[in-house]
Amino acid sequence: MTGSDEYRWALPSVLLGDGGAGRPVRRSTRDWFVDIVMFVLACVLALVTIPELADEPEPVIALEQVAGVLGCLSVWLRRRWPVGFAVVTSVLSTYLELVGGAAVVGLFTVAVHRPFKVSGSIALLSVVTLLPYVFLRPDPELGLLGTFVLGLAIMLTVFAWGVVVRARRQLVWTLRQRADIAAEEAKRLERERIAREMHDVLAHRLSMLSLHAGALEFRPDAPAEEIARAAGAIRSSAHLALQDLREVIGVLRHPGSPGDEPVPERPQPTLADLPDLVAECEQAGMDVRLDLAVGHAPESLGRTLYRIVQEALTNARKHADGAPTTVAVTGAPGEGLSAEVRNALWPWSGSRIPGAGAGLIGLTERAELAGGRLEHGATPEGDFLVRAWLPWPADDPREDA
Repeated sequence: MTGSDEYRWALPSVLLGDGGAGRPVRRSTRDWFVDIVMFVLACVLALVTIPELADEPEPVIALEQVAGVLGCLSVWLRRRWPVGFAVVTSVLSTYLELVGGAAVVGLFTVAVHRPFKVSGSIALLSVVTLLPYVFLRPDPELGLLGTFVLGLAIMLTVFAWGVVVRARRQLVWTLRQRADIAAEEAKRLERERIAREMHDVLAHRLSMLSLHAGALEFRPDAPAEEIARAAGAIRSSAHLALQDLREVIGVLRHPGSPGDEPVPERPQPTLADLPDLVAECEQAGMDVRLDLAVGHAPESLGRTLYRIVQEALTNARKHADGAPTTVAVTGAPGEGLSAEVRNALWPWSGSRIPGAGAGLIGLTERAELAGGRLEHGATPEGDFLVRAWLPWPADDPREDA
């Protein structure tokens, strides 16, 4: 088990108010209150038993008083040495009356601060030390059996109370750990979502920037108007890429940090933005034909399909520069939403843009996360086809009018 696993699954001593053997204890306000209550309880139990010492010799009374005071004061050390405190007070209570209150506090403390294999042994020791006390100093009214039953009942009640408190604290700690793990998992999923968005958006922007730059490189003698138009497209693509990157960084920043300006979230593209995407690709020199047979769709569904088409067009620019590309979108409620992006497979590409090879994998994952599927590959006609299908419930309440 690694260190992080131990931290995650081992009961931390700070939850139990225990600094560990011999280590300083950091008491909270609640811990101080509980310790004061325990100290007062030990003192009250000691004071209650004082009348029973009336017939004892003076040396025994003096010994009882010293032991009682020391026992009550030692209650303040119960968090640092719970086992030692419980053992010493249990042994002293074999004969001494005024240590009984401290012994009860010690048994409760060890039941709360230590696992059952330790606290159970201390409880057994307390029962063993009860036997000589019953024979040496029995209660005149209760007798031997009554004194033993009363002492045993008190011990078992206190011990069971401590075990219940420990179990409750363990449960609370476990629930906190599960909540922390769930929060970390949510953060991880959100980072993955942001990474996918960054890949889709920036790949699209940078591929267009590369295409325009390549046009300027291979056609230095182009008319001034075309050069100015290409330079403007490069500037626009670079500006949009920087803006998208700034938004992603703004999301990843810790919210509320001093000096951080709030980054407004732009509306996410949907199915209605596909014509603008195609127009942008045509401006970059692509030959794209769009057949959009769906007028509206749920927002989340349209956003997912938009990202799939955007990435497919980016791959077409990378690997089939200049090849005619068609985009067909069909669907209806109850039938699902489908998109096909088809481009010719050319044996050459003027200036291939390098890629990580993860685009199609990301598209497949995005479609599967939405409950759909995605297929891609070469067709017998010599084209490369990306086909996606997403579920569109017939009674989807999110359907836009």
